[in-house]
Amino acid sequence: MWVLSLFANVVVAEGIEPGKHWTVERAGLTFNLDTILATLIAGSLVAGIGLWVAHRATAGRPTRIQVVLEVLVGWIQGQVRDALGRDAPAGLIGFCVTLFAFILTCNWLAALPTEHVLPATTADVNLAYAMTLVVFLWLHVWAIRRSPRRYGRHLIEPYAAMAWSEFITTHFSRPVSLALRLFGNIFAGGIMVSVIGLLPAYLLWLPNAGWKLFDMFVGAIQALIFTLLTIIYFGSYAEHEETPAT
Repeated sequence: MWVLSLFANVVVAEGIEPGKHWTVERAGLTFNLDTILATLIAGSLVAGIGLWVAHRATAGRPTRIQVVLEVLVGWIQGQVRDALGRDAPAGLIGFCVTLFAFILTCNWLAALPTEHVLPATTADVNLAYAMTLVVFLWLHVWAIRRSPRRYGRHLIEPYAAMAWSEFITTHFSRPVSLALRLFGNIFAGGIMVSVIGLLPAYLLWLPNAGWKLFDMFVGAIQALIFTLLTIIYFGSYAEHEETPAT
């Protein structure tokens, strides 16, 4: 408890304001410009690196980054195959690869010395909710188009009386928990690194760079978890929509 108290005192004394953004208001809406700018940069990096690797891809002497991307694609292909088999919607593998790379890039922006201008965009709950909305909109549209009858049956099985519980879990609890898990861990990690960097030298037993490396490790884990849960949620519908053997 004394550690938490110390952190809180440092936050107050140094004027650290968690969650504060560079904002502008238009048409009654507030836009977090730092989040928007950092998101555009992260998206441009992912798209640019992906296009560069695709243009220079070779089977003879692949570059290191090509090898890394091939390993990532192979791993996600395996996860999708295990979860959905042949039922995976077209584009799911590419979407999950892009999702992982984008979240990882967003998380790692906090390691740059420009973190006060370009923060980890996933530390803004608005972006976390937006990504989750895309995931679940696609999930439900795919499941409904695949089989409306089985989609409805998914909500009432195994007990129709518990349909309300399944509805809340499917349409509220899962999306909110998916977004808040990512936001909470990245936001907390950013605060921890900022506070540790302000502690006196006799308390700062590990250089700030070491803590940033740890924060980057956490960012990679959170990108992995978000991607895995996306595949698992798609897999849960494929599992419930299997045609019974006759």
